[in-house]
Amino acid sequence: MPVDGIFTTTIELLGKSIDLRTKNQNLISSNIANAETPNYVPKSLTFEDELQGVLKGGQKGTPAITNPRHIPLKGTKDRLQSVTGRVVETPATTPGKDGNAVELENEMTKMSENQIMYNASVQILSKKFAGIRAAISGSGGN
Repeated sequence: MPVDGIFTTTIELLGKSIDLRTKNQNLISSNIANAETPNYVPKSLTFEDELQGVLKGGQKGTPAITNPRHIPLKGTKDRLQSVTGRVVETPATTPGKDGNAVELENEMTKMSENQIMYNASVQILSKKFAGIRAAISGSGGN
C-alpha cells in the first residue's frame, strides 16, 4: 500500500481545514490589531464553500458525491490541496469617523467561532490518529 493511501479523505480534509483556519485567525488578529488604523478595512478568509465543492466533486469531469455514504473518488486529495480560500473585505456597516471599518465585537465573535472550529478539527484529527495508532499496535480495545 502506498504511503499516500494511508490517510483518508477525512484526515486530509481536517488537515486542510486546520491550515485554513490558522490563516483566517491571522487575518482576524490583524483586523483587531488595526482597529485604530484610519481607513483600515477588515478582511477574512472564506473557504467553506470551496471545501464543500471539492468533496462534492466540484471539478469538471469528476462525478459528484451525492450521498454521504459514497466512497470518495481518487484525486480528492489533490483537489483539497488546491483549496487556498479567498480573502474578502468585511467592512462594518457604519465605519468610524476616521474611515476605520473594524467592529471589535464582530471581530472577537469571528475569532471565537474560528477558534472553536479549529479546536474541533484538531480533536477529531487526534481521534483519527489514535485509531490509526491502535490499528498499528493491534490494540483494538477488545
